[in-house]
Amino acid sequence: MSSPTANWEKVGDGFYRKVKLYDAVFDEELELQNYVIAGAPYGGAIALYRDEAKLHTFRGTQTAKSSIDIYSCAGKLIRRINWDKGSIRGLGWSEDERLYVVTEDGTVRGYYDLQGDFTQFSLGFGAAERKVKTCRFWPSGFVALLSNNHLVAVTYHGEPRPKLLAVPPEDEVHAWAVIPPTYTLSRSVEVLLAIGETIYLVDSSEAEDRVLPNGPFKHISVSPNGLYVTLYTEDGMVWVITSDFQNKIGEYESKAKTPPKDVQWCGNDAVMLAWEDEVHLIGPKGASLRYYFDGWVHLLPDIDGVRLMTNDVCEFLQKVPDCTEDVFKLGSTSPASVLLDAVDHLEKKSPKADENVRLIRSNLPDAVGTCVQAAGQEFDVHWQKQLLKAASFGKSILDLYSSDDFVDMCEAIRILNAVRDYKIGLPTSYDQYRRLTSERLVQRLVNRHEYLLAIRLSDYLRLPANKIHVHWASQKVRNSTQEEDAICETVVRKLDGKPGISFEVIARAAYDEGRSHLATQLLNHETRAGKQVPLLLAMEEDEIALDKALESGDTDLVFFVLLQLKKKLPLASFFRLLTNRPVATALVESSAKDQDQELLKDLYYQDDRRLDGANLLFSEALKQTVPQTKVDKLKLAAKLLSDSKDPTATLYSRSYVEAQALIRVQASLDHDLDAHYTGLSLNETILRLIKTGYGKRAAKLQSDFKVPEKTWWWLRLRGLVAKRDWGEIEEVSKQRRSPIGWEAFFSEVLGAGNQKLAGLFVGKCTGLSAQERSEMWVKCGMVVKAGEELVKVKDVNGLEELRGKARAGEAAEIERMIGQFTKSRR
Repeated sequence: MSSPTANWEKVGDGFYRKVKLYDAVFDEELELQNYVIAGAPYGGAIALYRDEAKLHTFRGTQTAKSSIDIYSCAGKLIRRINWDKGSIRGLGWSEDERLYVVTEDGTVRGYYDLQGDFTQFSLGFGAAERKVKTCRFWPSGFVALLSNNHLVAVTYHGEPRPKLLAVPPEDEVHAWAVIPPTYTLSRSVEVLLAIGETIYLVDSSEAEDRVLPNGPFKHISVSPNGLYVTLYTEDGMVWVITSDFQNKIGEYESKAKTPPKDVQWCGNDAVMLAWEDEVHLIGPKGASLRYYFDGWVHLLPDIDGVRLMTNDVCEFLQKVPDCTEDVFKLGSTSPASVLLDAVDHLEKKSPKADENVRLIRSNLPDAVGTCVQAAGQEFDVHWQKQLLKAASFGKSILDLYSSDDFVDMCEAIRILNAVRDYKIGLPTSYDQYRRLTSERLVQRLVNRHEYLLAIRLSDYLRLPANKIHVHWASQKVRNSTQEEDAICETVVRKLDGKPGISFEVIARAAYDEGRSHLATQLLNHETRAGKQVPLLLAMEEDEIALDKALESGDTDLVFFVLLQLKKKLPLASFFRLLTNRPVATALVESSAKDQDQELLKDLYYQDDRRLDGANLLFSEALKQTVPQTKVDKLKLAAKLLSDSKDPTATLYSRSYVEAQALIRVQASLDHDLDAHYTGLSLNETILRLIKTGYGKRAAKLQSDFKVPEKTWWWLRLRGLVAKRDWGEIEEVSKQRRSPIGWEAFFSEVLGAGNQKLAGLFVGKCTGLSAQERSEMWVKCGMVVKAGEELVKVKDVNGLEELRGKARAGEAAEIERMIGQFTKSRR
């Protein structure tokens, strides 16, 4: 096994290593120098697009077609996207491995699953007319440079809202770069433009000249942490300055006659200059290192290093991590290095292993931790094992040591080794994995259709695997050539018993592929009606959607379906759907009563519910203020019921006719008497006429509308009492009988305060007992009369009670009456 330091090179005070990840990456016929390459962060996929500015060797009509090819770092073709949408001016990746393509006319496409599915938006701000020149990307957004030097920024891919930045000078832009919003004080993206002899800093509010000498600058590059900026001058000098332009960190003279084709940062400590087959690595204080390659090399920067891509190999260049240097550095006497050496002696059964452990006993916990961290930084499986053995040996000696870090690192290394395999092609480093997270790593496997490995990793990490199963099923229904019934059976059988499965997502994928029958079958296995119904509506399965909503018992969902159906269906078809669905009909009816009366009329007409329709017209008539409009509404209501043989409907129809007549009479009264009668009931109208002295008119209304005799007498009594027409009431008292009894007259007149007149009716209340009539006389203030009533029935006890109620003049008479009964007893 080769030494772990064999690929180390010293640059200044530190070491850098170039790790071979994969070899035989691309076909030798692929002219890599003629392609624009963009690499996804965290060791992700690589997108290649033929550079339109360069000539290509003709290899047939098929290869002449323009396309965007997506490869793994191991050279495995993941997807070929045929391209005919215009010249590409920007190609970049987001943090979640979405590929963004920006065309010359400002159209932006975001491919979100490595399989050709995309979303699209436009930059606007005149990009279609002015044309896009180039773009610069960062993990969550990008900036487009237009031909007139205007800058359009999209700061978040998830919700693209293009924004025009401040306008810089219109002179030629030699080079430019962006500082992501995360690393700026203003929290908005800042753009560095090399214009003329200086650098302009452009943000959303202003374009500021930073007044830098020694321009023009041919390359600008910003470090991953946003703190430093690299500038490459026309005379081959490299400057490293702080991003606030306050301090110069270092400089380097490349002595190259031609400027490099690319300048990138390697982590945050070194800068790389790339020519066709040569790369310069520039460290702190101007220290440098040169690498030479057999073919054209492309630089793909990441957070902790740079991927070097050629036709032959994919390599990763990074600064040797401190923990790795601590363990493996030549001549190192650190506790971690001694612990690793002790394991080597232990395997050889040498007593020196024990000596080494005693030597570092006080620092053993730190040594174990360093070995654990160094194991995660290694790409070589042999040295991973050796370092973990050293850590395991060290922690076994310690009395108190938490193994959590050790267990977590073993877990992480197993995962990283699995995805680094050339069949997968994800050479993610440990630092990148920590930034990426295990959930997003699993999602990358799913996007590559590596379902088995994704499920195993999810089980290993105790993550839910439902999205993996759903993605597999969605691809199955899209791409399978089997019969639809067989596809459904396969999918359902595979997913049976799996928790959290959304058949709605799978069904939508089937529907998008034009497989409506399959989508309907799959939706039958979706347990959540709220997920079933929207897709069924989109599929024009209206009846099924309504039935599913009704079965769910969710009234909000039923209302949603009914609203959607009412919007898109003719009214007759909508009402036909409600037939034999009483719950849906009731919901429509209850909603329409408050919001859409016309719909309610149509519903009643469609269902031949004449009485309900007539009642609705009657309620509308009551709300009208113009008499003629009321009459018209009532005519319609009566017409609806005219042919009905239902006794109830006949009664209602007669009432509506009478209501019309009453409204006409009230309109006439309003005109003749200059009073307001419209809107009153028949009884109220009669009562008001009597109160205002129009008794004959009231009597005519009673006759015309056949008001019952008892009702008429009551209205007449109350009207006369309210009018205080005591003479008319006295005339009434002369009649022999009253349909409402004379007690009513007594109560009403007495309530109005006329005791004398009320007394006229006491004697006429022949149906009452003497005691009751006596009480009535007392209420009228006639105690003697009350006593006479009691004398007739010889009620001595009653007379005794009256003695206390009698006034001075009446007391003697009551005593006389009582005395009569006393004498008779003797």
